[in-house]
Amino acid sequence: MMKTFEELGVSVEIRRAIEEMGFVQPMPVQEEVIPRLLTSTRDMIALAQTGTGKTASFGIPLLMRLDLSNRDTQALVLSPTRELCLQIADDLRDFSKYMDGIHVEAVYGGAAIEQQIRALKKGVQVIVATPGRLLDLKNRGYAKLDNVTNIVLDEADEMLNMGFSDAINEIFESLPEDHSTLMFSATMSREVERVARDYLHDHEEVVVGSRNEGAESVNHIYYMVQAKDKYLALKRIVDYYPKIFAIIFCRTKLETQEIADKLIRDGYNAESLHGDLSQQQRDLTMQKFRQHLTQLLVATDVAARGLDVDDLTHVINFGLPDDTESYTHRSGRTGRAGKKGTSISIVHSKEKHKIRDIEKIIGKKFIETPIPSAEEICKKQLYKVMDQIVKTDVDDDEIAPFLQDINRYFEFIDKEELIKKIVSLEFGKFLAYYADAPEIEAPVKEKEKKPQTDKQKRMNKAQKGYKRLFINLGKKDGFFPGVLMQTLNRYVGGRQEVGHIDLLDTISYFEVPEKDARKVMTQLTGIRYKGRTVRCNSEDERDATPASNKGNKGGKGRKKDDWRSLMNPSRVDFKGEVPDFSEEGWARRKPKKR
Repeated sequence: MMKTFEELGVSVEIRRAIEEMGFVQPMPVQEEVIPRLLTSTRDMIALAQTGTGKTASFGIPLLMRLDLSNRDTQALVLSPTRELCLQIADDLRDFSKYMDGIHVEAVYGGAAIEQQIRALKKGVQVIVATPGRLLDLKNRGYAKLDNVTNIVLDEADEMLNMGFSDAINEIFESLPEDHSTLMFSATMSREVERVARDYLHDHEEVVVGSRNEGAESVNHIYYMVQAKDKYLALKRIVDYYPKIFAIIFCRTKLETQEIADKLIRDGYNAESLHGDLSQQQRDLTMQKFRQHLTQLLVATDVAARGLDVDDLTHVINFGLPDDTESYTHRSGRTGRAGKKGTSISIVHSKEKHKIRDIEKIIGKKFIETPIPSAEEICKKQLYKVMDQIVKTDVDDDEIAPFLQDINRYFEFIDKEELIKKIVSLEFGKFLAYYADAPEIEAPVKEKEKKPQTDKQKRMNKAQKGYKRLFINLGKKDGFFPGVLMQTLNRYVGGRQEVGHIDLLDTISYFEVPEKDARKVMTQLTGIRYKGRTVRCNSEDERDATPASNKGNKGGKGRKKDDWRSLMNPSRVDFKGEVPDFSEEGWARRKPKKR
């Protein structure tokens, strides 16, 4: 039997506030976590999907543990993005509306630090922060963590994927030994398990659903199309769901802006959200989307992390993420608070293996669905128009002065003809488009392919205008997309554009514009990462075997100098130098003729 918030032990003041917010009964994650945190100070790791009521489950006990007579910082909440940081801080303020003397402050990058400093000087009991800005304020001496007794890592897997591992480590080193730690995560990745081992002591694990499981209220479907038809398929899908309110995820900033521009040009209510926008532009875009003034938000993974938008009907993956765990976070944007949602993926045959990988992670099957036909779409849109006409409220007083003229104007048109004209007016342009719409040919079905091997992944071709580079760092080194971007920004300078990324266990591949490739390779080769010397080369240079070695079967002469031996430092004596894999470098390594 479901319990009430009173039965969970929630205080009168907080119950009064959450009742005003519309909280009637606890959600499953709240029912599991709140009583444990109110009766125990043990560390905890909680696995639950986004949109299941996580903020209240840790926020309510956090507020009830505070000593309100003390203005020192006693609780710390870390989140991966500014948007999520602000959302958590707002929720905590709402929960504590009737608690006297409480102060909650959000600190995050992309905003003036002076205002945040002034707030911290006055004293705040709860800091909600992004790791980078908190570390900056701590190092300046304004964020004092000596008296923090509770720390929460919300969406811990996201923070680690975004490269905040070192910042989190430094923050933990500043906390007193007797603090309690709570980690919330949607997936139980190796990195999350490592942090749990390092920083949680005698902890308990609470799982709502199953480990690494997709949200129960989300349906997962995919449309298989040829790569050239992906945008046409996107339009048909959007048209097939007239009441759609969705985020469309793309892989790169360039693709995000291009798709948004095409949708706007074709008459759709769409906007883009990516890292090249200013913080003011991002805030305005998000405000319009939250208020449902924008119907379609086209976004990158990084820009959309931490978004909490009510009533999102669909998530559309225009390009599947490179890190399959990211799919869990994308799909978790919809189907929130017990409502149903749909995650749609538009894929071509070369991406089919990713669907299988994701199915294993979320423990759910995707449903392959045919692209809606023009006739099906037109019927849906026609029903929408008719429904709008029938449900339109008529203000008799407002139109009364004009009714006599209106009746006189239409007195020679019968009802059937009038209905046809009204529907044609609302529906005519739409019908005209699909009368001549290009057909979307289904891709030729191939036999089910096995997942790509590491060697096959190394052979992938770069997208047009990009060059595919190799780097000798992988997931086992803690090298994730966020770390790659931080490394590029630090050593290459500026905002380096990056395309497709393939992360393997010990090596990785990524794409950069051809014009930037040489600069990126030069700047990254030779730097140190966690005690290792980094090598960055183009993919073809990395896999090449010098012509001078062809036919060299060992025994006499020079030792075989192929890429396998070069990738194993124990087999090649670099003499303290970083090897040069360029064509010029290979030329210098060729043996001289006798």
